[in-house]
Amino acid sequence: MTARPANAHQARLLKLLRDGGPNSRAQLGDQVDLSRSKLAVEVDRLLETGLVVADGLAASRGGRRSHNIRLNPELRFLGVDIGATSVDVAVTNAELETLGHLNQPMDVREGPVAVFEQVLAMAAKLRASGLAEGFDGAGIGVPGPVRFPEGIPVAPPIMPGWDGFPVREALSQELGCPVMVDNDVNLMAMGEQHAGVARTVADFLCVKIGTGIGCGIVVGGEVYRGTTGSAGDIGHIQAVPDGRPCACGNRGCLEAHFSGAALARDATEAAQQGLSAELASRLETNGGLSAVDVAAAASAGDAASLDLIREGGNRTGQVIAGLVSFFNPGLVVIGGGVTGLGHTLLAAIRTQVYRQSLPLATGNLPIVLGELGPTAGVIGGARLISDHLFSPA
Repeated sequence: MTARPANAHQARLLKLLRDGGPNSRAQLGDQVDLSRSKLAVEVDRLLETGLVVADGLAASRGGRRSHNIRLNPELRFLGVDIGATSVDVAVTNAELETLGHLNQPMDVREGPVAVFEQVLAMAAKLRASGLAEGFDGAGIGVPGPVRFPEGIPVAPPIMPGWDGFPVREALSQELGCPVMVDNDVNLMAMGEQHAGVARTVADFLCVKIGTGIGCGIVVGGEVYRGTTGSAGDIGHIQAVPDGRPCACGNRGCLEAHFSGAALARDATEAAQQGLSAELASRLETNGGLSAVDVAAAASAGDAASLDLIREGGNRTGQVIAGLVSFFNPGLVVIGGGVTGLGHTLLAAIRTQVYRQSLPLATGNLPIVLGELGPTAGVIGGARLISDHLFSPA
């Protein structure tokens, strides 16, 4: 895709077609502040670029029937969500419908070269399946702070070897298309905003609890990244004074006390100390424990596992309560791998937030699990690159 919208009106029309699907000129005219003649000019110019195509006649609204238009159905975006222990890659059309999705285990600590070899192999597999001849753009999420304008990770605590790596430039050369890079939790927030639980909310927080913990902040429908791109790094807010050492170099961070890695460590200790026969059995069978084991043990009624979940939920809720008092969001979304812990975790978080934040902030505040699971990040990646490409050059 070489064409870009020439002005803000064309950009607005492209995003309306992306988010709402095929539409008539008349219906588009109801949503933009343009005269009928000016709207016709802008739509015709978009048709000339090939970004949109005619799509038959619209239903009659009385009088002459209007023509439908839609985004070019041949446009293809690549969404890539790199986690600490796995990677998701998906192809979408221009309306961000997922056409194909692959997931593979992967250790982000192997470094960018090894990880991107795997990403490119997965993208090639999707292309070879006939879903795309090539990609018009790609959006990439990584599990650490990103200097957004340059697409470069900066001192990511759980990503050794990634500091300063030119992710955007390197992948753009390999894929042959424009690439945008962001923190993975920002992509999760964008995915839930586009097709998940946050579709109708302009101001919300999206908290991802996995190997690490982060928060996507959406203000007025736009992701807020902060001055340098590190906004939302709540995993390194102190939750326990003089607590455990954290990978970031500080002590007592939320991430050090409740994340996938912290939960696995605490569960292993509980098993070894004889506090849980269920966890001990799983440890002996599997040779190690994960958040999945804790969730399964809790579902079976294991008291030690339930206590670990509640304690972690309480600490997370305390941090979120501070964010709610400060930001006053309309919604809090909880996502990430640890959400397999389910409603025990959610109940503990809710209890702390509703108890500690002011009633004015929490009176109508839903705190809910995300709807999209592992597809949130890849949809968010496609949304990220489409926001870029559907803006004036």
